[in-house]
Amino acid sequence: MELRDLIALRPSIPGYGELRLHKNSTSRLDMLNGDVTANAASDTLGVSARVLHSHSWGMASAPEATQESVKAVLKAASENAAFLHARTGREPLAMGTAAASAKGEWDHATRRPRATQKDRLDFLAALDAYTVKKCPDLISRRFILTGFDQEKTLVTSEDAECRSFIPRIHVYMLFAAEKDGAPVDLMAPTYGGLGEFEDFFGDPADFYEKIDAFYEELMKKREGVYAEAGVRECVLAPDLAGILAHEAVGHTVEADLVLGGSVAGDLLNERVASDLVSITDFAHTAMGETCPVPVYFDDEGVAARDAVLIENGILKGYMHNRETAARYGVEPMGNARAFSFGDEPLIRMRNTCILPGTSKLDDMIASVDDGYLLKSPANGQADMTGEFMFAVTMGYEIKKGRLGRAILNTTVSGVAFEMLKTVTAVSDDLQWVSSGFCGKKQHASVGMGGPAIQCKISLGGI
Repeated sequence: MELRDLIALRPSIPGYGELRLHKNSTSRLDMLNGDVTANAASDTLGVSARVLHSHSWGMASAPEATQESVKAVLKAASENAAFLHARTGREPLAMGTAAASAKGEWDHATRRPRATQKDRLDFLAALDAYTVKKCPDLISRRFILTGFDQEKTLVTSEDAECRSFIPRIHVYMLFAAEKDGAPVDLMAPTYGGLGEFEDFFGDPADFYEKIDAFYEELMKKREGVYAEAGVRECVLAPDLAGILAHEAVGHTVEADLVLGGSVAGDLLNERVASDLVSITDFAHTAMGETCPVPVYFDDEGVAARDAVLIENGILKGYMHNRETAARYGVEPMGNARAFSFGDEPLIRMRNTCILPGTSKLDDMIASVDDGYLLKSPANGQADMTGEFMFAVTMGYEIKKGRLGRAILNTTVSGVAFEMLKTVTAVSDDLQWVSSGFCGKKQHASVGMGGPAIQCKISLGGI
């Protein structure tokens, strides 16, 4: 089915409603020590309908995309809404009005000649062969190539008519060495982003310098020391700043979680960070460039716009769907997103980042007498109080303004809105983490990023 087919069925939507065709395509190649351990690809395709009957939602979906299935799920969604409406005593829901209903098509498919699956395997094999030749002290090497493509076609009763195709492709490298009989491992930053294999990974030789630099960093970590525990002055590299912006700040200002008791509910228009800190959830374009996960419309048909969350340290707003936006008396910005055809739209981040400042990273490091440069985050958690804890897998001592020894795995923790008040410098560059998935009830592909920030933060140490 195409967009025009859904448009033709729009008169069948009773009251407020949405019709969505949704396809997710995933692929994965995994090579461990030269052996292919995974070679898989899958598609998930279906149609869903969601309608509102006064104060009750009804939704239905089907794993096929035909006119008959669209009519069937629309009928089932209407019946589900009517059933719930007859059995609940809620007040009618106010859906508000969107600033604009989305209209248009956005397609980021590659324009280059397509590679075969053998081409992809040969690419990983070339990376592995180079690693064997140039990195003699490894006990394990692993290369992973993952792809995730999402195609959505949406029509709503509010006259939205839109389609998008958003592909993402990434290569992961994981190396391990040995020190005193114990493994020391590290995962490189992901490479790739918005686009397809052909857009990023042509000649394997273009990747060799990245392998060299990654191996050198692992060798430094192998000789590393443990960080000293306590509250320390640190420079957080963009990867770590980005995950803090997403996990420790972004979730606290999603309006459904605010209504559920998030700490941010009492802080609107209050100071929550240093005046050097501004955070925006970008829709599709940031600083003149396309975001890692461009969202041109959400799954309620709202034309996506940027949501300003923190401006010069002041909490300015939340992220909304149409329902919460009406409750707060603001316009929705396009944050209602569903991961697959059977999922309902939830309030989700898109491309959340700390905005660049004016400082130079070298000057920030030079200003630290005794602290750390923290580079690579790993797994962690945050809650609705803004309290967070993340693993850090790569970093360096800073002694009298100079980088020192590498450090072994440690943790950082704190309360986001308190830690951000200690920020004394923000670098003038911006780096995105393009491979992220957020797991709030259902998955969502997200971008997160930021500059480097200088702050005080609690380290776990030994």
